[in-house]
Amino acid sequence: MKFYLDEDISPRVAEILRKRGIDGVSAHDIGMAGSSDENQFAEAVSRRAAIVTRNRDDFITLTVQAFENLSPHYGLVVVSHSIPGSDFKLMAGMLEKCAKKNPGGMGVYTIEFLNKKQA
Repeated sequence: MKFYLDEDISPRVAEILRKRGIDGVSAHDIGMAGSSDENQFAEAVSRRAAIVTRNRDDFITLTVQAFENLSPHYGLVVVSHSIPGSDFKLMAGMLEKCAKKNPGGMGVYTIEFLNKKQA
């Protein structure tokens, strides 16, 4: 499973994922910080990766639009604000569980929500 982390997720989470053998790249790592949500979404699609974000509403809207347009989509992981943004290891651990649960990647147009109760 591949993850593309939106700019609202620390690049340290992607670094931890890679150290654990999980394919994760951050918008910050590739110079995409400050890009529009649409461009972030397109970058995730081009990488065939699930996008990871805290920006629930906008990315759910983009997922629904992709569904309606039959456009490619590789999953959306919404990280709740109940998970502190500074707890990089917790966030990476939860994404690692998600990757193990979906070794071949998430189903198309799938949305998964991560919150502290699942930790």
